[in-house]
Amino acid sequence: MNRLRLLLRTDGFKALWFLAPSAVGFSIFYLIPFALGLGESFMDGAGDGKFVGLHNYLELLHSSSFRKATTNTLIFTSIGVPLLIALSLGLALLLNTQLYLRNAFRTSIVLPLVVPVASTVVIWQIFFDWNGTLNEWLHRLGGGRIDWMQSDWSLGIIAIMYIWKNIGYNMVLFLAGLQSIPRDYYETASIEGAGPIRQLFHITLVYLTPTLFFVILISIVNSFKVFRETYLLAGDYPYDRLYMMQHYMNNMFASLDIQKLTAAATLMVCCIASLAIGLLTLERKFRENME
Repeated sequence: MNRLRLLLRTDGFKALWFLAPSAVGFSIFYLIPFALGLGESFMDGAGDGKFVGLHNYLELLHSSSFRKATTNTLIFTSIGVPLLIALSLGLALLLNTQLYLRNAFRTSIVLPLVVPVASTVVIWQIFFDWNGTLNEWLHRLGGGRIDWMQSDWSLGIIAIMYIWKNIGYNMVLFLAGLQSIPRDYYETASIEGAGPIRQLFHITLVYLTPTLFFVILISIVNSFKVFRETYLLAGDYPYDRLYMMQHYMNNMFASLDIQKLTAAATLMVCCIASLAIGLLTLERKFRENME
């Protein structure tokens, strides 16, 4: 009885009570549905389906639509994420100095975070539509009109939208990481004759690495959320370059092919989880080496 009372008074048990509502909500709306979907991916039909093992996954891998969606998603992530990281880090380094109108500039970059997706899509449609602003400029300069969302430029346009939407959030994270680096390190390096470039690579980037790992992980996750903008811009079956993994899963849901939908979702979750585990492992090893 005394042990039970001591257990009830521990901080860990009290923390469980505070976490319980969130844990219940997460289980009901995320964990349990995912477990049910995982089970469906091994069946040949909904309801009274039979267990077929990895048949749905093998069929998925032989699907040309799935391969196209996977390839486009990987290409988009491999292009958009590095550009986003580089630009947001550069802006953070710039805004961490005594820049004229720094606060106004910072606000203008963070502003897209609060703009609804629908409003963002309207802006992009006005600019890149067949009769939009960009084609009007090209026409006045003597060039021909381009159907931007039905051309090879379409993936680049979505990448620009992704960067524009997320650069402010990443910049704020990098600024927080930069401001946590003690100024004494820079003063000591200056006294010892280290220039700005050497300070950047041997102080700033080294102590910013934990933040960098987190920003990379968040950017990869956000790159899988670009479906909303793409769907509103180009619809269910967009140009081949824009056919993403989420398009495939959305179309499988529309056709009630639950088995392929859940199999594709499971593979995507495994891919994201593997990347997250890999990045967290690298970050932990980096911290251990730093200590």
